[in-house]
Amino acid sequence: MSIETLQSLIPAYAKDLSSNLTNLLNETIVNDQQKWGTFLSCAHAVGVPAVVKNIEAAASEIMTPEAITAAKAAAAIMGLNNVYFRALHLMQNKEYEKMRAGLRMNILTNPGVDKVDFELWSLAVSAVNACGLCMDSHEKVLRNHGVTAVQIQAALRIASTVNAISAVLRAESALAST
Repeated sequence: MSIETLQSLIPAYAKDLSSNLTNLLNETIVNDQQKWGTFLSCAHAVGVPAVVKNIEAAASEIMTPEAITAAKAAAAIMGLNNVYFRALHLMQNKEYEKMRAGLRMNILTNPGVDKVDFELWSLAVSAVNACGLCMDSHEKVLRNHGVTAVQIQAALRIASTVNAISAVLRAESALAST
């Protein structure tokens, strides 16, 4: 399993996605751990098996086991936070915003990797999960740590490409099973 395997699964009608994947794999605006952690956390956030397996196989050649665990943790905790905070943001009754969340989120204080990397992955997963409140929060932290808009955009481009490839493969799988 590898990126080449993943690209071979992308149908011809989605060749732009394959081209975008190639371009993003060669991206140098973010470091390798940031790049691969973004790919991996977004793949886990979407959860399409072929995408997860192939990206994780490729990422494991570059990232440490601790960083891989942290990228998965970013997908997991943002899966929780994005639903909760998106709901608070969308609800008319603002009383809920004043309440204590009461959800365990310890990984945010000690993710096992550099805080900037974890925040970048969290921002990308929040984009996949469409939580504007979380995206704004993580973008602010990143900017306060000196991360540039171009670097943040690179993570968003990775998130959108992983999400689109996952959607195409999910649709193709549905067609194949009917």
